Amino acid sequence: MEEYRIKGLSCAHCAAEIEKKIRSLEHGESATLNYNTGKLKIDEKVDLKQVEKILSEDGAFIEKTQAHHHEHEHSHHQGVNLKFLLIVSTALYFIAFFLEKQTNSFLVIGLYLIAMVISGYQTFLKGLKNLIKLKFNIDTLMTVALIGAISIGEWKEATVVAILFGLNEYLEGIGMEKARKSMEKLLEVAPKQATVLKDGIEKVVPIESLQVGDIVLVKPGEKIPSDGVVVEGKSSVNEAAITGESLPVEKENGETVFGGSINNEGILKIEITKSYEDSSLAKILHLVEEAQETKTPTELFINRFAKYYTPLIMIVAVLVMVIPPLFFGAEWNKWFYQGLAVLIVGCPCALILSSPIAIVSGITRNARNGILVKGGVFLEQLGKINTIAFDKTGTLTKGEPHVEKVTVYIDDQDEFYRIIGSIEKNSSHPLAKAIMKKVVETEVALHDPEEIETVSGQGIIALIQGKRYWVGNEKSISHLQITEKVKADIEKMKEEGLTLVLLADERQVMGLVGISDEIREESKSVIKALHQAGIQHTVMLTGDHQKTAEKVARKVGVTEYYANLLPEDKVEKVKELALKGKVAMIGDGINDAPALATADLGIAMGKGTDSAIETADIVLMQDHLGKLPSAIRTAKKVNRIIKLNISLALGLKLLALLLTIPGLLTLWIAILSDMGATILVTLISLTILWENKEHNVIN
Repeated sequence: MEEYRIKGLSCAHCAAEIEKKIRSLEHGESATLNYNTGKLKIDEKVDLKQVEKILSEDGAFIEKTQAHHHEHEHSHHQGVNLKFLLIVSTALYFIAFFLEKQTNSFLVIGLYLIAMVISGYQTFLKGLKNLIKLKFNIDTLMTVALIGAISIGEWKEATVVAILFGLNEYLEGIGMEKARKSMEKLLEVAPKQATVLKDGIEKVVPIESLQVGDIVLVKPGEKIPSDGVVVEGKSSVNEAAITGESLPVEKENGETVFGGSINNEGILKIEITKSYEDSSLAKILHLVEEAQETKTPTELFINRFAKYYTPLIMIVAVLVMVIPPLFFGAEWNKWFYQGLAVLIVGCPCALILSSPIAIVSGITRNARNGILVKGGVFLEQLGKINTIAFDKTGTLTKGEPHVEKVTVYIDDQDEFYRIIGSIEKNSSHPLAKAIMKKVVETEVALHDPEEIETVSGQGIIALIQGKRYWVGNEKSISHLQITEKVKADIEKMKEEGLTLVLLADERQVMGLVGISDEIREESKSVIKALHQAGIQHTVMLTGDHQKTAEKVARKVGVTEYYANLLPEDKVEKVKELALKGKVAMIGDGINDAPALATADLGIAMGKGTDSAIETADIVLMQDHLGKLPSAIRTAKKVNRIIKLNISLALGLKLLALLLTIPGLLTLWIAILSDMGATILVTLISLTILWENKEHNVIN
């Protein structure tokens, strides 16, 4: 498939028409033309000359790939062009208006005609072609109205119709352009080149030629070219472009960095781990572009509706023209005029625009916050969700063990930390790492054990300064008689859902360490914010045992929880929940992928596994849930605005149509009701892009 950028598309309806024509060409059946992104995808076998001809009939054209600069100039040029023509025709209109009283009418009519042609000729030509083919759309309606107004000598009004329609097209273009622009701003985050170090020589290369294993040099203020690992240097990095997080993140040796993030102060040497097209940033940009190309159920409905609606309006207009004069002896002239006004009221412009600008704005706003919505459909879904299922580990908790409780039975507390630290310092076991974090805080001096032996399923036996010590679970202290106090403490820690590590010597238990998976600081406030944002059920699903699950659920405030679940049980649970409402599932691991795919909406944590991110419909690029409530608020706002837009578009038309009953509908009112609706719908949709600062507090 070949991909082209198309410029000059005048409306979503026209784009759909063009797509239909291109599909009727030889090999063209797989063609897609997307109005939101202005992208045309066609089979390479299709004859481009014919495609260009179809496009030119509608005033559109394929942009030659002279990079963005060229295209920007053209769309800018087109905008200026239209603006200039509108100004000229408005000036001519006013001159004619004032001359009407003084001079000969031919001159005045000539001025009106010129003004009409300048501002409305494109519409007029398209409309005539459509009329001949008996194809009805906006342009056809406007053309019929213009011809009608001229035929009954309503020059002044015909000119206003042409000027206002031109203005409408211009404003419509600006609205969509603005939504697209803010989308393109996102895409500008991508770095264009990288400084590669080869044999001590710095060389600037284009980003596409970067390969895995290259070492790149990133100076302060420069963008990191692709995902990689720091091999030398220390600096703080601004990852806002990827995660939406504004706070800089410290990076040093061995830490991973994302392409597109900005190096703040030090010089970093980075080993590239992913070529640019596989980097997080490229994936984000690709997803965001694709997201605009999927049609939402509402959009599909509106498009179908517009197809039947336009001919219906034409029938109503004809009835308005003929019924009063034929059956009630009214004036032909007056009712012919009313019929023309009905045609103009019938323009489905505002209706067709109700959805796309709002959807693009919503996707863009979320992407700015590091939340990737993979399509308009999912944005619409997110606004309808009432149940969210969370995986526990790595989502509500950090997914890494930390020491929550220590009970020491010997008098010298430092001695306890010294022994357990000396034994655990060389172990790579996650529990040992958690204990070492705690030991480091106490700053005790550690020994090197003379002997160390690992007993599988139990723990470690070590010899330190001639004395033997045991570290591990309860089985590791089977050589001891345990006192009632220690027994009670062990039971209590188990009750609390903690994992136990015991330290003993030959005579007694020296102390207990209770370890748990640390709950993320923001989990509780996020769950609360979700409930406030209208999510009724928050459900935690985990493979962990009942006690641990109960403790986490209580602390974070979810409405219900289920423990001891295998991946397939999670899928079953999600299906059960889906019977009661719209369910989103949030997870980060491979084991979550099946459940993410089953839910109405799958949401993955950005630092999660690739399979979870691939399967999910929405990806949170931060490693926490902090931005989720605002994403849901944005989605709900988009849904509300689309509903409001549709009611406004249809409501204003209905009001104008009701004016025909007393015969009060004028072409002016007709145009203003149509134009007013279009402008309102566009402006209301663009409000989604305004960040509402107070909602982004939960970081």
